[in-house]
Amino acid sequence: MTTTGEDHEAVPTGPWWWARRRSAALDGGLALVSALECGAEGVPFARDAGIPASLGIVFGVLAGSVLLIRRRWPIAVVLVAIAITPAQMGFLMGIVGLYTLASCELPRRVIAALAGMSLLGTMIVTFVRVRQDMARGDLTLGNWFVPFAAVTTSLGLTAPPLLLGLYVGARRRLMESLRERADSLERELQLLAERAEERAEWARNEERTRIAREMHDVVAHRVSLMVVHAAALQAVARKDPEKAVRNAALVGDMGRQALTELREMLGVLRSTEGPAQTQAQAQAQVQAQSRAQAQTEASEQGAPGAPDAVPLAAVGAAAAAAASRAAGGTPEGPCLSELDELVGQSAAAGMAVDLSVQGTVRPYAAEVEQTAYRVVQEALTNVHKHAAGAKTYVRLAHRSAEIAMQVENEPPPEPASASAGLPSGGNGLLGMRERVVALGGVFVSGPTDAGGFRVSAVIPAS
Repeated sequence: MTTTGEDHEAVPTGPWWWARRRSAALDGGLALVSALECGAEGVPFARDAGIPASLGIVFGVLAGSVLLIRRRWPIAVVLVAIAITPAQMGFLMGIVGLYTLASCELPRRVIAALAGMSLLGTMIVTFVRVRQDMARGDLTLGNWFVPFAAVTTSLGLTAPPLLLGLYVGARRRLMESLRERADSLERELQLLAERAEERAEWARNEERTRIAREMHDVVAHRVSLMVVHAAALQAVARKDPEKAVRNAALVGDMGRQALTELREMLGVLRSTEGPAQTQAQAQAQVQAQSRAQAQTEASEQGAPGAPDAVPLAAVGAAAAAAASRAAGGTPEGPCLSELDELVGQSAAAGMAVDLSVQGTVRPYAAEVEQTAYRVVQEALTNVHKHAAGAKTYVRLAHRSAEIAMQVENEPPPEPASASAGLPSGGNGLLGMRERVVALGGVFVSGPTDAGGFRVSAVIPAS
């Protein structure tokens, strides 16, 4: 498991300002050593200053004990060390204080100023002491030794702890930044995992919607025709046995066709792997386009009560199509070449259907042909349900960059019995709109001035 900055910054367990007891013990030990050093150096200081030795010892012990607060107030420790430098005491306190000061997160100007003061103070005191020793005859070296000793001693007592403190401080800040970055990456991974779960759930819901739409398209049309033929069979069974036999054969053929289409669709569902993942990958590619087209369709149609879920459902349908394209396979389903057979089935059920095709017939992408076929199929199914016996016009136009289709029926001759006992789930128009908008097309439906109903759709050719 990744160790983050939050895990690293544990609750302080040490006394006062120390984060850990080990740090408090270390500072206490350094302060004790510094107090003993300064106390011992307080004896010659008291002798030179002409004061009692006990006062010098007490002064040294108190001054050396200041090292105890080096983590809380490093500036104070360095200032005390500079102040007692003329007394030739506090060497350990000066070294540790400079190291602590350089490793803290203080402005570089403050660190440089205090380090310069310590360097200058040590240099002056060493220069004076060495010159006095040479004057007394304790040292017989040349005059060059005085500045040399002053410079080397001051640099030796100041530069190493300062450089080491700067290095440790930079390394500590680097580690903290790495911990923060690791913590940020861990949070981002958690967010990505949550979003992936949400996308997977969304994709599953859209897949269920798509399957329901496919089931509706496959079953509704065939079953509607079967119901119409069954009603005709019941009406002519005694009067015209030969026609009854033909209607029975048609019912059987349509039932077998419905079963065949259902088996094909179930086969695709079994052979498709990872639909949720492929839909999630295709979502980003079609979301903006589907929303814009859904808004355009809603504004053009102006129908009240348009469902708010159309853009999302459109994305699901487009995601399914894009997923199929990404998988490199051709979706199984009907095509425009079967449109004549579809119209013939409706004509055989007693509907007066007029099919007209304009433009040059050419092949389209599989999802375009399927969508065009399903729109015509569902429109004819609606005519069977709601306007039985009405004359219907199916128009298909092949244009340069798009394909347009329109299914329009006249008012039914017998409105009272127009429904023919066929139930309606209210999902046909919604399914057609979702299919068309998912491919970037425009879908419009509504009643005509003559009392009939019109379904129009335009789908880009590519």
